[in-house]
Amino acid sequence: MKKINKIFLFIFIVICVFFIVANILVSVFAKKIVVQQIQQNLKMNATLESISVSFPLSVNLNNLEIGELFKVQRLSVSPNIFGFLAGKIVLNKLTLINPVINLIQLKSGELNLPKLEQKGKPPEIYLASLSVRKGKFIFTDKKVSPSGHKVILGGIDADIAKVAFPLTSLKTNFKLSANVLNSEDKKIGGLTFSGWLDYVPKDMDGLLGIEDLDLTYFSPYYGSFISSKKLQSAKLNIKASFKSVSNNLSILTNFRLSDLTYVKGESADTVVPQIDLTKNALDFFTDTKGNLDLDFNINTKLDNPNLSIAELEKIILKAAAKNLSHQSPEELIRKVNDNIEDIQSLGKSLEGLFKGKK
Repeated sequence: MKKINKIFLFIFIVICVFFIVANILVSVFAKKIVVQQIQQNLKMNATLESISVSFPLSVNLNNLEIGELFKVQRLSVSPNIFGFLAGKIVLNKLTLINPVINLIQLKSGELNLPKLEQKGKPPEIYLASLSVRKGKFIFTDKKVSPSGHKVILGGIDADIAKVAFPLTSLKTNFKLSANVLNSEDKKIGGLTFSGWLDYVPKDMDGLLGIEDLDLTYFSPYYGSFISSKKLQSAKLNIKASFKSVSNNLSILTNFRLSDLTYVKGESADTVVPQIDLTKNALDFFTDTKGNLDLDFNINTKLDNPNLSIAELEKIILKAAAKNLSHQSPEELIRKVNDNIEDIQSLGKSLEGLFKGKK
């Protein structure tokens, strides 16, 4: 018994010595090497406060910053020793604490991403799991606004992990949640996405949720599709079920718009109204409370989910048309009359325009 205790004590002392020596070597040499490699490969300035090694085997990078693009409070990597012995880079887990990604799209459409120089075949990296805590993603779009329209995801928590058995399987479970923020870091919606994905047979089962998203903040992107009039308020809620079998992806979607109200004071004499139903469709199909509840299905391919805005508009309009059967005849007549008034206003505007040219 005493002999066994001595063996465990010896192993414990060896492990302690190993971590003490490893931390000394890492703190002295690794920090400079990591910073140099980042700057050399990404052509961006980098700073790193410290590097440490923790039990059982995790390398921690503390307060890493790469230009204006990326910073993280702690980045922890747990390498797989057996993978290294097999000549492959295998990471059991990658953990990011308080990461911030600052992506900027310039007026030209270019992104502030580094242009990597291709030098031979890059090493293959296998990642078993990824964990993100309190992350933040900032997208600044100078293409739609010279000052930069910001779309922010804050409070990002994500867990992505490959199933343990069988070892040959690439089936991956994922779970993500985030808050959608405006440029002042005020919450304007919520986002969740969870499920699993097996990319070899191209199968998937997932659920996407968007909660109480303030659509008015995204007006530079949707243009006049929702309404040709300026929206004062609009909330979007989406529940979408993603199911794929052998690469055939079906997205069953419940799309709900609520609290649609418009900015008052627009004069028909000064604004030429647009009569095209595709630009006033959601005005036409909403109920008396400004709500629109649609169910539709999107069919595409998992490895190439190519769906244009025009196709999506057609799908939404087709679903909206079905809702007319649930509305009262009186409501339909009112909406038709509203469009007639728009046409009359258009005629008056054109009449005034031609009179001005006489």
